[in-house]
Amino acid sequence: MTTDSTAANLEVQQQEAKARLDAHTVEIVQWHFHPSTGSPFWLEKKAELDFDPLTDVKEFDDLKKFPLFEDEWLRGGPIRRWVPKGLDGKPTYVFETGGTTGIPKSRMVIDDFRIDYEMFSETLPDEYFPKGSNWLMLGPSGPRRLRLAVEHLCQFRGGICFCIDLDPRWVVKLIKKGWMEHLEEYKKHCIDQALTVLSAGHDIKCLFATPKLLESLCNALEEKGQSFADTGITGIFSGGTEFTPQWTRFCIEEFFGGPPAESGIYMTPTYGNTLMGLACSKPVTAAEDYKISYYAPQPRAVTEVVDFDDPTKVVPVGETGRVKLTTLTKEFFVPGFLERDEGEREAPFDLYPWYGVSGVRPFHGFASQTTVGVY
Repeated sequence: MTTDSTAANLEVQQQEAKARLDAHTVEIVQWHFHPSTGSPFWLEKKAELDFDPLTDVKEFDDLKKFPLFEDEWLRGGPIRRWVPKGLDGKPTYVFETGGTTGIPKSRMVIDDFRIDYEMFSETLPDEYFPKGSNWLMLGPSGPRRLRLAVEHLCQFRGGICFCIDLDPRWVVKLIKKGWMEHLEEYKKHCIDQALTVLSAGHDIKCLFATPKLLESLCNALEEKGQSFADTGITGIFSGGTEFTPQWTRFCIEEFFGGPPAESGIYMTPTYGNTLMGLACSKPVTAAEDYKISYYAPQPRAVTEVVDFDDPTKVVPVGETGRVKLTTLTKEFFVPGFLERDEGEREAPFDLYPWYGVSGVRPFHGFASQTTVGVY
């Protein structure tokens, strides 16, 4: 295929993706603002708007008419104000979205975490994430989406998931109090749990780990005279804290022993949270200097890189801006939320024919206030 024909094909894919997003946007807005299916929160909020979502939202760009979503709206209850009438009566979960003090911010979930991770499952290469394999979840436990989501991903692929106990709130409190000795002991406590599971003969082939815990696990194995390859793990799904190309390169070359074709170990970085689900990464390669670019699972969620001073304007490809999130599912509607992250806008490509974001890092306006734990 020639360069011109490839570009033309990508343009067609982009147009088709935009048409799907526009249609999906209208469907979701109709659902959340119709009296018979909408949630009490959005039906009440509708009275404050200076437009009618049922008649004035005809495409994705019309969501700019909404005020930015405020995550403070999620603090406190009643939680049922977020449950759409069209889903009333279904078994419902509550997942917390972070915070270390006061009343937590909470999101209701019914099936979104299952749908999101089943979609993510389709992106995993079976060669490194074999169907039927057991998993280890080396990440936060408690009232968080991630644990149940990884567990479901494992079960969906036919495996059994093993987990550790990890309380992120305690980690952040230790950091804020400056109790670094206690922090180090707690990190060792988490890694010891993982080492115990891995030594128990459960034939674990796949792993979820945050970057910091993955590095700690690899260091602990080296201290025992073992390599990461000795664990038998071939597939790693990682996320939860900031990824950098430098760390990724170090991990692949030093801990794994080279790229997947040489080491037999494959790692896929991800970007996500309780509000949006999971954005997948473009395959990370040495040829692209281990650059990490994320693409949201459109049309269920959209990430945009917007101007720091005007969140209604996206920045040009390659330029830096703040990450803006939109969530469009029947369970949850977020018409534009400014994340605590910034990054560079990335161009579409054949696998994800919509715009992405790379170089994700804490928003410079918050960076000095952001506490990133060991998890």
